[in-house]
Amino acid sequence: MVGEFEALGDAVTGGIVGRAVEPKAGEGDDGHTHETSCLNCGTALIGPHCHVCGQHAHVHRTLTAFFHDFLHGVLHFEGKIWRTLPLLAWKPGDLTRRYVAGQRASFISPIALFLFCVFLMFAAVSLLGGMGEFSQEAKKDLASDLAKDKQKLATLERQRAGATGPVAEKLDDRIGDLKGEIKVEEAVQRGEISPGTIESSMAPWLAETVETAQKNPELVAYKLKTNAYKFSWLIIPLSVPFVWLLFPFSRRFRLYDHTVFVTYSLCFMTLLVVAGVLFQWVGLTAVAGLLWLIPPFHMYRQLKGAYGLSRWGAIWRATVLTIFALIVISLFAALLVGVGTFD
Repeated sequence: MVGEFEALGDAVTGGIVGRAVEPKAGEGDDGHTHETSCLNCGTALIGPHCHVCGQHAHVHRTLTAFFHDFLHGVLHFEGKIWRTLPLLAWKPGDLTRRYVAGQRASFISPIALFLFCVFLMFAAVSLLGGMGEFSQEAKKDLASDLAKDKQKLATLERQRAGATGPVAEKLDDRIGDLKGEIKVEEAVQRGEISPGTIESSMAPWLAETVETAQKNPELVAYKLKTNAYKFSWLIIPLSVPFVWLLFPFSRRFRLYDHTVFVTYSLCFMTLLVVAGVLFQWVGLTAVAGLLWLIPPFHMYRQLKGAYGLSRWGAIWRATVLTIFALIVISLFAALLVGVGTFD
């Protein structure tokens, strides 16, 4: 933490120094530039935007403008967020249909919103989700695994000392992965990582993966959470084929339509998780539990509005889609456990 603050201090200091030595290039006392040519491409300006590259004619060089640009770059915060979120919450089908139809400038793109929501969800879970405790048996298992991994690392490093070419590259990869495992294990041992728990109630064909995970469930749970953040985008391609199955013979809807539908739906679900974490954090556990009733209703509304379905057509598809969602979550979890299990 101290190192992070030192790095932040260095960055701020560097910015101040850069500000002191950088030429102002036509900047006035109000923090605005007053140029007649585009600062990006040099084209003569004839309006509020450069007609060649699209950059704003006048650039604001103030701290307020910097944070405005930051929010604009993340979510077009000044307008799009307030048009997107209400529709996402209450009229998700309308949002999906309008975006697919080409109304892009008014709303945040599905993938941009998804990435932000995933970041927000994992930040909320990490900060407010609570810290678990290791059992004594789990601590012994962790210490044993850590010792074995260190021995394995020493062996690989000895092999690497005399290796060259492709063999050396493979050993480097294995050594790097193992060092990452050891780093995680040591962090868990120091109490810097929330261990959590996992339950293994998967299909028989996942038995081998589950059996491996059960050797050290707490550590695997952490690795599951870590990998979930890195590979969260996989939920989109995993989900799209299942949505396609709801309209297998339709020529009206393409894979693009289904992808937009899935991505916006996932955005809402991640925000729902954030809300649940917040409710639990303030002690409203019962309210957080009621949030689990919302996803099927939200899927129904999104299906009905996005695809122009009848009430019955939306109901049966929402029911089937709920089952599909559970399958996708199981597949995603299985993939992450497979990525994060030990040798």
